[in-house]
Amino acid sequence: MADYDVIVIGAGPAGYVGAIRASQLGLNTACVEKWIDADSKPVYGGTCLNTGCIPSKALLDSSHKFAEASHDFAVHGIKVGKVSMDVPAMITHKDKVVKQLTGGIAGLFKANKVTGISGTGKLLKDKQVEVTDHDGKTQILSADNIILAAGSVPIDIPPTPIDNDVIVDSTGALEFQETPKRLGVIGAGVIGLELGSVWSRLGSEVIVLESMDSFLPMVDQQIAKEAKKLLTKQGLDIRLGAKVTGSKLKKGKSKGVTVTFEDKEGQKEENFDKLIVCVGRRPYSDSLLSDDCGVEKNERGFISVDDHCATSVPGVFAVGDIVRGPMLAHKGSEEGVMVAENIAGHKASMNYDLIPSVIYTHPEIASVGKTEEQLKNDGVEFNVGVFPFAASGRALAANDAQGMVKILADKTTDRVLGCHIIGPSAADLAQTVVVAMEFSSSAEDIGLTVFSHPALCEAVHEAALAVNGHAIHIANRKK
Repeated sequence: MADYDVIVIGAGPAGYVGAIRASQLGLNTACVEKWIDADSKPVYGGTCLNTGCIPSKALLDSSHKFAEASHDFAVHGIKVGKVSMDVPAMITHKDKVVKQLTGGIAGLFKANKVTGISGTGKLLKDKQVEVTDHDGKTQILSADNIILAAGSVPIDIPPTPIDNDVIVDSTGALEFQETPKRLGVIGAGVIGLELGSVWSRLGSEVIVLESMDSFLPMVDQQIAKEAKKLLTKQGLDIRLGAKVTGSKLKKGKSKGVTVTFEDKEGQKEENFDKLIVCVGRRPYSDSLLSDDCGVEKNERGFISVDDHCATSVPGVFAVGDIVRGPMLAHKGSEEGVMVAENIAGHKASMNYDLIPSVIYTHPEIASVGKTEEQLKNDGVEFNVGVFPFAASGRALAANDAQGMVKILADKTTDRVLGCHIIGPSAADLAQTVVVAMEFSSSAEDIGLTVFSHPALCEAVHEAALAVNGHAIHIANRKK
């Protein structure tokens, strides 16, 4: 007889949510997690809560408040003296938020009767799990069903080996105790732009080196173009087509690094006090599987699964960053729920076409569905509605009126195919369109819906109206 109905390996957003839902459905569930804190106590939440989504947002919010106090209060009639930032205090606040949330998951495990097991989990054959604790002791557990949710880790690149002092990955960039004078960021993706924004707001001269020639290629290009303009205006020096070729740490008291790179003009170099390497993440699957467990991986290390996250072994599932699709916490969480529901005998599925993505710079960048470029490549005829926040009374009152809402709808059926926003509260505004798209709403449906006034969400309403030339508060484009 198996020890458990379900064993989950990994307690990040995919794992802990899946474990809780499985237990709620009456399944005897255990969750194996290797994270421990400074006191050697188990810590749940994975990368997201400990070194990813949550701590980075804490620093983004703190640095944004500093930037507002430094530059934007005067327009509201608020007079302040010279503003300064206590970086260690900001880091302490971040750590407090992380501790509160990770401790909250331990409480949720207890309330939902999930057994937390501290150690590193490895899947063996016949649905057995080897758990190695932090003293090196091992135990073998078994379950009728296994959910693999080991997450992902930052990608290292040979030209810039991480030393966790001068050259750091996204985790190390959350622990700076002072603001670097000159900061290099390799990679102009989500993480690079967010972390670059944090330290730029606090006074760093930030240079972002991106090997690709295009900026945010997966984002609707009208939005991406606006984002580059606004981020550059804020102080980020974004250099496209810059391929990093090497780095050399400075010796002596004056720490730093010299980075060499090539662009269309030839080989160049820059000196930085700190360098953040943000070139993506890879699935953490190297030591997760025994050779004879039967679970298949692809050449990039992702575990192969079907649309319901089932692996090649019956009763073994994989969710979150270690499987195909975007590496997003909310995607993994919903996969965890779907798998738990299906193990319990329910018929659950997920709409992978409507997973929103967000870049938490300021202004935020959020999107769901197809971009204009994708629709053109697919040969889909569509209408476009765009509404600028500069015409939003609520945004103007808040002195936060940069950006726009863009909605794309099928030219024949008027069904909404995509929504792309750069502006204040873009993540929350895009989510309203996610709900509408989930119910196959047309642009007209959104246009006929009553939106509160004055509110930022009116920009979504007006963009939907603009799709068919019915916008009220801007001149409509000729169709």
